[in-house]
Amino acid sequence: MVRDGEPRYRAIAADLAAKIHAGVYPAGAALPAQRELSTAYGVTLMTLRQALRELSDEGLIVQQPGRGTYVSPPHLAYRLGSLRSLADDLREQGHAVRTVVVAAELCPSPRFGPGALRLERVREFAGRPSVHQVSWVSPALADRLIGVDFTAVALYAALADAGVAVARAAETIRPALLDPISRVYLHEPAGTAVFVSERLTYTLDGAVVVDDRAVILGDAMEIRAERAATGLSMTWSGAARS
Repeated sequence: MVRDGEPRYRAIAADLAAKIHAGVYPAGAALPAQRELSTAYGVTLMTLRQALRELSDEGLIVQQPGRGTYVSPPHLAYRLGSLRSLADDLREQGHAVRTVVVAAELCPSPRFGPGALRLERVREFAGRPSVHQVSWVSPALADRLIGVDFTAVALYAALADAGVAVARAAETIRPALLDPISRVYLHEPAGTAVFVSERLTYTLDGAVVVDDRAVILGDAMEIRAERAATGLSMTWSGAARS
């Protein structure tokens, strides 16, 4: 459906994107020929190509000259500007995410000491284990969260239900190679490229409530940043190049 004032090509792009997310056009599948699509949507080839350009810019399709247009392999879009769980972020993008809880136990934490909640999870995306995540929750909150079904409830949602107001998070994301522990859960060989996210989540009074580490398969994720004057701070580090 086209909204008043909305360009036709954007409506077409949105419709095609919805069909891709719904699996009508699965990863690796070819889209119908451009002339077929332009006829189906009742637009010119120029308008249809504008829509395809939008999908290409979003990483949803790949156009191969002389061969056609194909749906890209799925990617986890990790949005740096949002303060919420990775699973919630992905569900908002239309992806199905399955969470497997490996462990939820009270034990000593390197940061919090005795009595912390250690929550270990594997995120399956598009049917593939893609994220191995270990979250430590402050001992002050551990008892209130130990009985939560984290296969269905996001950690941030559980904190909100427990009356905890999350104010901000400091996160570092760096490239690395798959470590032996995460390799067991992600079923990929040693040396596989990954991203490692380390995040500290704070309450309004500045106390750390969650110490989180996630290992994410490198070929399953792309990082996106919404930049605004005051909305995002990024620090780049590394050896200087001569």
